[in-house]
Amino acid sequence: MNLIFRLIRVILAGLMAPPRTGGFSESVLDFRVWPTDLDVNLHMTNARYLSIFDLGRADLMVRHRTLRLFLKNGWRPMLGGATVRFRRPLAPLQKFRVISRVVGWDAKWFYMEHRIESHEGLVALALMRGVFYGRGGVEPPEKVMHALGHRGDSPPLPAVIQSWRELEMNVDQMLAE
Repeated sequence: MNLIFRLIRVILAGLMAPPRTGGFSESVLDFRVWPTDLDVNLHMTNARYLSIFDLGRADLMVRHRTLRLFLKNGWRPMLGGATVRFRRPLAPLQKFRVISRVVGWDAKWFYMEHRIESHEGLVALALMRGVFYGRGGVEPPEKVMHALGHRGDSPPLPAVIQSWRELEMNVDQMLAE
């Protein structure tokens, strides 16, 4: 996490806000492109998007008050895959919004969506899959959701995530060979 001042702002704002309930509300964060976010083409560098998405996930954990539970259980969030689609650049000092949400889960993975939007519309869309890694290895999403008070199944995964999931399974098989 190389955005320490933004992270501190996200954590403090999240702690001061009323807690959210339910695991499916969105995180919405507003930022501006700073000179340290730029690449040689003078727009936000592609690598910065992944760090910004980290802030969206941190906000979800802080606002849902799950951080204490995760620390108590020794659970650490870890990404296992990401696909990002860039639509348009972000210019220096341009304002943008990050919208993050948990889409659903399967037997191993949580699936998340991150959107970056500006006044011009969609800037980037990311799909990510992640796990919570505990003392004994990967914690099943059902166990994590149960600890959070959720007693139901995952919402249906959208077709695009199902397709991406199948692709990731094929890549996992290739890596195992």
